[in-house]
Amino acid sequence: MNIVYMHTHDTGRCIEPYGYNVKTPNLMALAQDSALFRQCCCAAPTCSPSRAALLTGASPHSAANGMLGLAHRGFALNDCNKHLANYLGKTGYETALCGVQHEAADAGAIGYTKILEAKKNPGFDNDINNAHAAADYIKTPKSAPFFLSFGMFHTHRVFPSDTKDIRQEYIMPPAGIYDVKTNREDMAGYHASAKIADECVGIVMDALIGSGAANETAVIFTTDHGIAFPRMKCSLYDTGIGVALMVKYPGSPTAGTANDFLVSHIDVFPTVCELCGVEKPGWLEGKSFAGILRGGADEINSEIFAEVTYHAAYEPMRCVRTPRYKLIRRYDYHNGAVPANTDDGNSKRFLTEAGFLARPVDREMLFDLYIDPLERENLARGGAYTSVYNELSSRLADWMERTGDPLLRVNHRVPAPAGARVNRLDSLDPVDRNFE
Repeated sequence: MNIVYMHTHDTGRCIEPYGYNVKTPNLMALAQDSALFRQCCCAAPTCSPSRAALLTGASPHSAANGMLGLAHRGFALNDCNKHLANYLGKTGYETALCGVQHEAADAGAIGYTKILEAKKNPGFDNDINNAHAAADYIKTPKSAPFFLSFGMFHTHRVFPSDTKDIRQEYIMPPAGIYDVKTNREDMAGYHASAKIADECVGIVMDALIGSGAANETAVIFTTDHGIAFPRMKCSLYDTGIGVALMVKYPGSPTAGTANDFLVSHIDVFPTVCELCGVEKPGWLEGKSFAGILRGGADEINSEIFAEVTYHAAYEPMRCVRTPRYKLIRRYDYHNGAVPANTDDGNSKRFLTEAGFLARPVDREMLFDLYIDPLERENLARGGAYTSVYNELSSRLADWMERTGDPLLRVNHRVPAPAGARVNRLDSLDPVDRNFE
C-alpha cells in the first residue's frame, strides 16, 4: 500500500467537511471518499511537537521523541531513526518529502529517500509549486511502494493579503472571537489561505487518480493543531488540540462516513504500519485505527493526552481528555498569559487592547464537554465533579510517569537545548527577538 500524507499548518477542523463555511471543495470531495474522524486530537498544539508525535508515534516529551519545542529554534528529535520516513525506508519503501516539514532543522536528517524540489514558477504560491512537484512524483513510475509527505505552509500566518473574493461582511470569526470588522477581516485572510491549501489538495488528488495508483494508495489528510487565533493554537482547549483527520483507504466500507471515535495523532504511525503490512516498532504509544477503516472496530481510546512545554516561550501544560471530560494542568510558576505563544494578527491585537493579557490564567481546569463544549465553566474547584477530577488526575499522573515526563523531575523548569531560542515570558510576539 502506498501512502500519501498531506498536511497543512494551523487548520484545526476549520474546513468545509467539518461544517465550517470555509469553502474547500477539494477537501470536501476527499471527505466523501474517506473516513472522517470528528474527534481526532493532536498530541501537542504546537508545530514541531505535534508533527514529531505523529511521525514517531510517541508523546513529545518521551524518550522515543524528545521534541519539546520548535525545530527551527533549536529543539530536536532524540533519535531520527524513529521517524516514520526512516522506519518505512528500512522496510523497502521509497520515501519522499515535498514542501514543509517541521521535525528537523535539516530535512535531510529524518530519512527521506528523496526530497523533491519544486520549480519556482513566478507569480505562483510556493505551496502550489510544491503541489505540482508532488503530482509529478506520483505520476513517475516506481519499482517500490512509496510514502509521500506533502506539507503545506497554508493556513499559517501571515495570511494572504488578497481577499477581494472573500467579503468580510459575510464571514463569522471563530467561536470565542468577538464579531467585529477587524476580526472578520482576520478570518477572511484565513479563508483565503484555506482556499490555496484546498487547491493544492486538488492538484495532488488529480495526479493520484490520473496515475492509476489510487486503488493501491491510502491518503491521509490532517493538520498540526488549531488555527492561529487566541486561545486556539498553543492551547489545550479543543480549539487547540482538535484537528481534522480524513483517511481514504481503497475498498474501505467506511468511505464517505464520519465517526466519533476518540483518536490521537500518535495513533497514525501504528495504523500506517498495519495498512502497509509492516511490523510495528516497540516504541509506539498509539493504537492502530485500521479496524475503523475496515468497518469492524469499537472504541480505540478511552482517553488521549496532549501537552505543551515550549512554543515561542516556555509554558508547560498537560491535559487528559476522555469523550466527556477534560483536565488541563499548568506547571509553571507563571499564572498569566504568555503572549509570544499566540501568533500576531488582528484578533490578538483586538484582545490585547481589550486587556486580555492582564487576565489571570487558572492553573487547573476541568470541563464537562457534553454540557460545556466551549470549555467556559471550570469545574476543578470541588463540588459534584470531585470524583471526576480525582480520576482524571490519576490518569494524567500515570501517563506522565509511564512516558517519563521530565516535568515530574524538575524543581524549576525543563531545560531547553543549548543554543535554543526561547522568548521571554513578557515578549509580546514570537518574532520580536526578545529572547532569554
